[in-house]
Amino acid sequence: MIVDCYTHTWESATQLGRCAPPNGRHPQTTDRSTAGVSRHLAASEPVDYTFVLGFKSHYLDAEIPNDQVAVYVKDHPHRLIGFAGIDPSNPKESIAELHRAREQLSMPGLAVAPAAQDFHPSDSHAMVVYAEAAKCGMPILFHTGVHLSPATKLQYAQPALLDDIARELPDLRMIVAHLGYPWVNETIMLLSKHANVYAEISGLLYQPWQGYQALLSAYQCGVMDKLLFGSGFPSTPASVCIEALYSINHFCNGTSLPTIPREQLRGIVERDALALLGIADDRKTTPRSAPAREPEDDHEEI
Repeated sequence: MIVDCYTHTWESATQLGRCAPPNGRHPQTTDRSTAGVSRHLAASEPVDYTFVLGFKSHYLDAEIPNDQVAVYVKDHPHRLIGFAGIDPSNPKESIAELHRAREQLSMPGLAVAPAAQDFHPSDSHAMVVYAEAAKCGMPILFHTGVHLSPATKLQYAQPALLDDIARELPDLRMIVAHLGYPWVNETIMLLSKHANVYAEISGLLYQPWQGYQALLSAYQCGVMDKLLFGSGFPSTPASVCIEALYSINHFCNGTSLPTIPREQLRGIVERDALALLGIADDRKTTPRSAPAREPEDDHEEI
């Protein structure tokens, strides 16, 4: 089974509000017209399940509505899984939306972005929302969000700030987006410390050298089993990310650099994220994807 744990799609650029990154400042900057559902569905073809994330930020005047995501997911229930975007800056509103997403929209998880929503991750109001999510068995994906807009607040994106949440709510399943980039080592320590904290790897593989270093650190620290596959669509399609992941050891060709064992890389691609995150087993069907093609390794015997 292959599960893509991080994708977005939207109908109009106006839904992104003030989320435009500075032009030319970030390699993931993409033509927003490529984010429509037809392209999203085509890009998800190599995988069995794809998480489609809603997004809401009062601070940045942005919203990819949960209803919009839910309608799209409902049309492809055996391929797509919706995560509701909530803004915990208003806990009463957020808790009501949490229950609506779970009970009416059939969305089993949540997505928040403290840096893009202007709140400290363990703010007391947000903790009330997280506690309700834990009670309902809903995992939460935490965007690092540092490239969304010049207005995002770096101090609220640091993965170390999630430690308070994981200690206070040990049963809450948490996903750190992009392996916490640029704070990769902080994230690796979180993964090693807390049983229910995971990280997805989207955004790393278009920077191969940084991706190699991040995955090597995760391997050497013994947390590869906590890493989940993510493509980051619309920045990158799943097929390109899978190819890049299996090719990550090419840096080592003809050098004394350590390699990451092939089975560890395969484990990321084929990890059953649905089971790890406690998402309902009734969503599972016989995997529809063929095994991802692995490029030939031309240096492992060196």
